Amino acid sequence: MKTTDTPPAAPAAGPAPVAKAPAPAVKEKSGEGQVLNVFSHGVLIIWAILVVLPLLWAVMASFKTDDSILSTPWSLPDKLHFENWSRAWSQAHMSDYFFNTVVVVGCSLVGTLLLGSMAAYVLARFDFPGNRFLYYLFIGGMSFPIILALVPLFFVMNNMGLLNTRHGLIMVYIAYSLPFTVFFLTSFFRSLPSSVAEAAMIDGASHTRTFFQVMLPMAKPGLISVGIFNFLGQWNQYMLPTVLNTDPNHRVLSQGLVELANSQGYKGDWSGLFAGLVMAMLPVLAAYIIFQRQVVAGLTAGAVK
Repeated sequence: MKTTDTPPAAPAAGPAPVAKAPAPAVKEKSGEGQVLNVFSHGVLIIWAILVVLPLLWAVMASFKTDDSILSTPWSLPDKLHFENWSRAWSQAHMSDYFFNTVVVVGCSLVGTLLLGSMAAYVLARFDFPGNRFLYYLFIGGMSFPIILALVPLFFVMNNMGLLNTRHGLIMVYIAYSLPFTVFFLTSFFRSLPSSVAEAAMIDGASHTRTFFQVMLPMAKPGLISVGIFNFLGQWNQYMLPTVLNTDPNHRVLSQGLVELANSQGYKGDWSGLFAGLVMAMLPVLAAYIIFQRQVVAGLTAGAVK
Protein backbone atom coordinates (compact mmCIF):
# COMPACT_ATOMS: atom_id res chain seq x y z
CA MET A 1 0.00 0.00 0.00
CA LYS A 2 1.26 3.30 -1.06
CA THR A 3 1.35 5.88 1.54
CA THR A 4 1.61 9.50 0.71
CA ASP A 5 3.38 11.63 3.25
CA THR A 6 1.60 14.98 3.38
CA PRO A 7 4.07 17.74 3.95
CA PRO A 8 3.25 19.94 6.93
CA ALA A 9 1.25 23.01 6.11
CA ALA A 10 3.22 26.22 6.02
CA PRO A 11 2.34 28.59 8.83
CA ALA A 12 -0.03 31.34 7.88
CA ALA A 13 1.80 34.49 7.11
CA GLY A 14 0.97 37.32 9.52
CA PRO A 15 0.29 40.85 8.47
CA ALA A 16 3.27 42.57 6.98
CA PRO A 17 4.95 44.92 9.43
CA VAL A 18 3.99 48.48 8.81
CA ALA A 19 6.92 50.79 8.50
CA LYS A 20 6.76 53.57 11.02
CA ALA A 21 6.49 57.00 9.55
CA PRO A 22 9.40 59.19 10.42
CA ALA A 23 8.66 61.69 13.16
CA PRO A 24 8.03 65.13 11.76
CA ALA A 25 10.99 67.32 12.11
CA VAL A 26 10.60 70.06 14.70
CA LYS A 27 10.49 73.37 13.03
CA GLU A 28 13.16 75.65 14.19
CA LYS A 29 12.27 79.11 15.26
CA SER A 30 12.66 81.66 12.60
CA GLY A 31 15.24 84.37 12.98
CA GLU A 32 12.50 86.97 13.25
CA GLY A 33 10.88 85.16 16.17
CA GLN A 34 14.17 84.87 18.00
CA VAL A 35 14.88 88.57 17.56
CA LEU A 36 11.40 89.43 18.86
CA ASN A 37 11.86 87.10 21.85
CA VAL A 38 15.20 88.63 22.76
CA PHE A 39 13.79 92.15 22.35
CA SER A 40 10.74 91.47 24.55
CA HIS A 41 12.88 89.91 27.28
CA GLY A 42 15.25 92.86 27.12
CA VAL A 43 12.38 95.33 27.52
CA LEU A 44 11.03 93.37 30.51
CA ILE A 45 14.46 93.30 32.16
CA ILE A 46 14.90 97.06 31.68
CA TRP A 47 11.39 97.68 33.04
CA ALA A 48 12.09 95.50 36.10
CA ILE A 49 15.31 97.40 36.80
CA LEU A 50 13.53 100.75 36.52
CA VAL A 51 10.85 99.61 38.98
CA VAL A 52 12.90 97.61 41.49
CA LEU A 53 16.00 99.81 41.72
CA PRO A 54 14.23 102.90 43.19
CA LEU A 55 12.42 100.70 45.71
CA LEU A 56 15.65 99.08 46.84
CA TRP A 57 17.35 102.47 47.04
CA ALA A 58 14.53 103.85 49.22
CA VAL A 59 14.77 100.86 51.57
CA MET A 60 18.56 101.25 51.75
CA ALA A 61 18.29 104.99 52.44
CA SER A 62 15.83 104.39 55.28
CA PHE A 63 18.61 102.64 57.24
CA LYS A 64 21.29 105.30 56.62
CA THR A 65 22.11 108.58 58.33
CA ASP A 66 21.31 111.95 56.76
CA ASP A 67 25.00 112.65 56.07
CA SER A 68 25.55 109.36 54.28
CA ILE A 69 22.38 109.86 52.20
CA LEU A 70 23.68 113.20 50.91
CA SER A 71 27.39 112.37 50.64
CA THR A 72 27.35 108.74 49.44
CA PRO A 73 23.79 108.07 48.20
CA TRP A 74 24.64 104.80 46.36
CA SER A 75 26.71 103.17 49.09
CA LEU A 76 25.40 100.59 51.54
CA PRO A 77 24.69 101.77 55.10
CA ASP A 78 27.52 101.31 57.58
CA LYS A 79 24.95 99.72 59.92
CA LEU A 80 21.19 99.40 60.14
CA HIS A 81 19.88 102.57 61.81
CA PHE A 82 16.52 101.38 63.13
CA GLU A 83 16.18 104.65 65.03
CA ASN A 84 15.08 106.23 61.74
CA TRP A 85 12.01 104.01 61.73
CA SER A 86 11.20 104.60 65.39
CA ARG A 87 11.60 108.37 64.92
CA ALA A 88 9.29 108.39 61.90
CA TRP A 89 6.78 106.15 63.68
CA SER A 90 6.56 108.25 66.87
CA GLN A 91 7.84 111.79 66.32
CA ALA A 92 6.50 112.18 62.76
CA HIS A 93 3.13 110.66 63.84
CA MET A 94 3.28 107.95 61.19
CA SER A 95 1.60 105.61 63.66
CA ASP A 96 -1.51 107.83 63.75
CA TYR A 97 -1.53 108.21 59.97
CA PHE A 98 -1.11 104.46 59.55
CA PHE A 99 -4.00 103.71 61.92
CA ASN A 100 -6.32 106.18 60.18
CA THR A 101 -5.43 104.72 56.78
CA VAL A 102 -6.02 101.13 57.90
CA VAL A 103 -9.45 102.03 59.33
CA VAL A 104 -10.56 104.06 56.30
CA VAL A 105 -9.22 101.72 53.62
CA GLY A 106 -10.29 98.55 55.45
CA CYS A 107 -13.90 99.67 55.93
CA SER A 108 -14.20 101.16 52.45
CA LEU A 109 -12.73 98.03 50.85
CA VAL A 110 -15.24 95.76 52.60
CA GLY A 111 -18.11 98.08 51.66
CA THR A 112 -16.95 98.36 48.06
CA LEU A 113 -16.66 94.59 47.57
CA LEU A 114 -20.00 93.89 49.27
CA LEU A 115 -22.05 96.50 47.42
CA GLY A 116 -20.18 96.05 44.15
CA SER A 117 -20.59 92.27 44.09
CA MET A 118 -24.31 92.52 44.88
CA ALA A 119 -24.90 95.08 42.13
CA ALA A 120 -22.77 93.16 39.63
CA TYR A 121 -24.58 89.88 40.37
CA VAL A 122 -27.99 91.43 39.75
CA LEU A 123 -26.84 93.12 36.52
CA ALA A 124 -25.21 89.92 35.26
CA ARG A 125 -27.88 87.35 36.21
CA PHE A 126 -31.26 89.10 36.06
CA ASP A 127 -33.12 90.59 33.12
CA PHE A 128 -35.27 93.60 34.02
CA PRO A 129 -36.15 96.94 32.43
CA GLY A 130 -33.29 99.38 32.83
CA ASN A 131 -30.62 96.72 33.26
CA ARG A 132 -28.45 98.05 30.44
CA PHE A 133 -29.06 101.63 31.52
CA LEU A 134 -27.78 100.96 35.05
CA TYR A 135 -24.79 99.04 33.71
CA TYR A 136 -23.75 101.85 31.38
CA LEU A 137 -24.37 104.34 34.17
CA PHE A 138 -21.68 102.60 36.18
CA ILE A 139 -19.43 102.54 33.11
CA GLY A 140 -19.96 106.30 32.74
CA GLY A 141 -18.85 106.77 36.34
CA MET A 142 -15.44 105.35 35.41
CA SER A 143 -14.94 108.04 32.76
CA PHE A 144 -15.98 110.95 34.99
CA PRO A 145 -12.91 112.85 36.31
CA ILE A 146 -13.05 113.05 40.09
CA ILE A 147 -11.44 116.49 40.04
CA LEU A 148 -14.61 117.95 38.50
CA ALA A 149 -16.67 116.75 41.48
CA LEU A 150 -14.43 118.02 44.26
CA VAL A 151 -16.12 121.40 44.77
CA PRO A 152 -19.76 120.16 44.83
CA LEU A 153 -18.66 117.11 46.82
CA PHE A 154 -17.06 119.37 49.41
CA PHE A 155 -20.28 121.34 49.92
CA VAL A 156 -22.43 118.18 49.98
CA MET A 157 -20.19 116.63 52.64
CA ASN A 158 -20.19 119.88 54.62
CA ASN A 159 -24.00 120.16 54.55
CA MET A 160 -24.38 116.54 55.68
CA GLY A 161 -21.88 116.97 58.52
CA LEU A 162 -19.50 114.38 57.07
CA LEU A 163 -16.55 116.69 56.43
CA ASN A 164 -13.33 115.86 58.34
CA THR A 165 -14.71 112.50 59.52
CA ARG A 166 -13.52 108.97 58.90
CA HIS A 167 -16.97 107.62 58.03
CA GLY A 168 -17.49 110.43 55.54
CA LEU A 169 -14.21 109.59 53.81
CA ILE A 170 -15.15 105.90 53.82
CA MET A 171 -18.43 106.66 52.01
CA VAL A 172 -16.61 108.75 49.39
CA TYR A 173 -14.03 106.00 48.82
CA ILE A 174 -16.83 103.46 48.32
CA ALA A 175 -18.64 105.67 45.82
CA TYR A 176 -15.37 106.40 44.02
CA SER A 177 -14.48 102.68 43.67
CA LEU A 178 -17.90 101.23 42.84
CA PRO A 179 -17.95 101.87 39.04
CA PHE A 180 -14.81 99.87 38.32
CA THR A 181 -15.82 97.15 40.79
CA VAL A 182 -19.24 96.67 39.20
CA PHE A 183 -17.73 96.70 35.70
CA PHE A 184 -15.13 94.08 36.61
CA LEU A 185 -17.39 91.75 38.60
CA THR A 186 -20.28 91.89 36.12
CA SER A 187 -18.09 90.30 33.47
CA PHE A 188 -16.83 87.80 36.02
CA PHE A 189 -20.30 86.70 37.19
CA ARG A 190 -21.35 86.20 33.55
CA SER A 191 -18.50 83.71 33.11
CA LEU A 192 -19.66 81.54 36.03
CA PRO A 193 -21.84 78.49 35.19
CA SER A 194 -25.52 79.21 35.71
CA SER A 195 -26.32 75.52 36.30
CA VAL A 196 -24.94 75.73 39.86
CA ALA A 197 -27.26 78.60 40.77
CA GLU A 198 -30.22 76.81 39.14
CA ALA A 199 -29.48 73.67 41.14
CA ALA A 200 -29.40 75.69 44.36
CA MET A 201 -32.72 77.30 43.50
CA ILE A 202 -34.27 73.89 42.79
CA ASP A 203 -33.08 72.70 46.21
CA GLY A 204 -35.05 75.54 47.78
CA ALA A 205 -32.36 78.17 48.31
CA SER A 206 -33.48 81.78 48.13
CA HIS A 207 -31.79 84.36 45.93
CA THR A 208 -29.94 85.76 48.95
CA ARG A 209 -28.69 82.37 50.06
CA THR A 210 -27.73 81.41 46.52
CA PHE A 211 -25.69 84.57 46.18
CA PHE A 212 -23.86 84.47 49.52
CA GLN A 213 -23.34 80.70 49.86
CA VAL A 214 -22.97 79.56 46.24
CA MET A 215 -22.08 82.31 43.78
CA LEU A 216 -19.94 84.55 45.99
CA PRO A 217 -17.50 81.76 46.96
CA MET A 218 -17.19 80.84 43.27
CA ALA A 219 -16.29 84.47 42.53
CA LYS A 220 -13.42 84.50 45.03
CA PRO A 221 -10.65 84.97 42.40
CA GLY A 222 -12.46 87.95 40.92
CA LEU A 223 -13.11 89.47 44.34
CA ILE A 224 -9.44 89.19 45.26
CA SER A 225 -8.33 90.73 41.97
CA VAL A 226 -10.64 93.72 42.13
CA GLY A 227 -9.95 94.01 45.87
CA ILE A 228 -6.21 94.39 45.19
CA PHE A 229 -6.85 97.08 42.58
CA ASN A 230 -9.18 98.98 44.90
CA PHE A 231 -6.73 98.59 47.79
CA LEU A 232 -3.93 100.13 45.72
CA GLY A 233 -6.11 103.03 44.60
CA GLN A 234 -7.54 103.78 48.04
CA TRP A 235 -4.27 103.33 49.93
CA ASN A 236 -2.45 105.78 47.64
CA GLN A 237 -5.35 108.24 47.34
CA TYR A 238 -4.27 111.81 47.98
CA MET A 239 -6.67 114.21 46.26
CA LEU A 240 -9.86 113.18 48.07
CA PRO A 241 -8.47 113.21 51.64
CA THR A 242 -6.66 116.50 51.00
CA VAL A 243 -9.95 118.22 50.11
CA LEU A 244 -12.36 116.37 52.41
CA ASN A 245 -10.15 115.56 55.40
CA THR A 246 -8.34 118.64 56.68
CA ASP A 247 -8.42 117.65 60.36
CA PRO A 248 -4.82 116.90 61.47
CA ASN A 249 -6.08 114.13 63.76
CA HIS A 250 -7.72 112.25 60.87
CA ARG A 251 -4.97 112.50 58.26
CA VAL A 252 -4.09 109.40 56.23
CA LEU A 253 -0.65 108.21 55.13
CA SER A 254 -0.52 110.13 51.86
CA GLN A 255 -1.21 113.39 53.70
CA GLY A 256 1.28 112.47 56.42
CA LEU A 257 4.05 111.82 53.89
CA VAL A 258 3.47 115.20 52.25
CA GLU A 259 3.53 116.88 55.66
CA LEU A 260 6.75 115.05 56.50
CA ALA A 261 8.32 116.08 53.18
CA ASN A 262 7.34 119.72 53.69
CA SER A 263 8.99 119.73 57.11
CA GLN A 264 12.34 118.71 55.56
CA GLY A 265 13.02 122.33 54.65
CA TYR A 266 13.40 123.10 58.36
CA LYS A 267 14.68 119.85 59.90
CA GLY A 268 16.47 117.98 57.12
CA ASP A 269 15.38 114.56 58.44
CA TRP A 270 15.81 112.70 55.17
CA SER A 271 16.34 109.32 56.82
CA GLY A 272 13.02 109.67 58.66
CA LEU A 273 11.31 110.63 55.40
CA PHE A 274 12.57 107.51 53.64
CA ALA A 275 11.58 105.38 56.64
CA GLY A 276 8.04 106.77 56.47
CA LEU A 277 7.96 106.17 52.72
CA VAL A 278 8.92 102.52 53.14
CA MET A 279 6.30 102.13 55.89
CA ALA A 280 3.61 103.32 53.49
CA MET A 281 4.94 101.08 50.73
CA LEU A 282 5.28 97.79 52.62
CA PRO A 283 1.54 96.93 52.98
CA VAL A 284 1.00 97.35 49.24
CA LEU A 285 3.94 95.10 48.38
CA ALA A 286 2.89 92.51 50.97
CA ALA A 287 -0.69 92.41 49.65
CA TYR A 288 0.44 91.85 46.08
CA ILE A 289 3.04 89.22 46.99
CA ILE A 290 0.53 87.25 49.06
CA PHE A 291 -2.33 87.40 46.53
CA GLN A 292 -0.44 87.46 43.23
CA ARG A 293 -1.70 84.00 42.21
CA GLN A 294 -5.30 84.97 42.90
CA VAL A 295 -4.88 88.23 40.97
CA VAL A 296 -3.68 86.39 37.86
CA ALA A 297 -6.42 83.77 38.25
CA GLY A 298 -9.09 86.44 38.55
CA LEU A 299 -7.85 88.33 35.48
CA THR A 300 -7.74 85.19 33.32
CA ALA A 301 -10.94 83.55 34.61
CA GLY A 302 -13.55 83.19 31.91
CA ALA A 303 -11.04 83.59 29.08
CA VAL A 304 -11.21 79.86 28.27
CA LYS A 305 -14.35 77.78 28.76
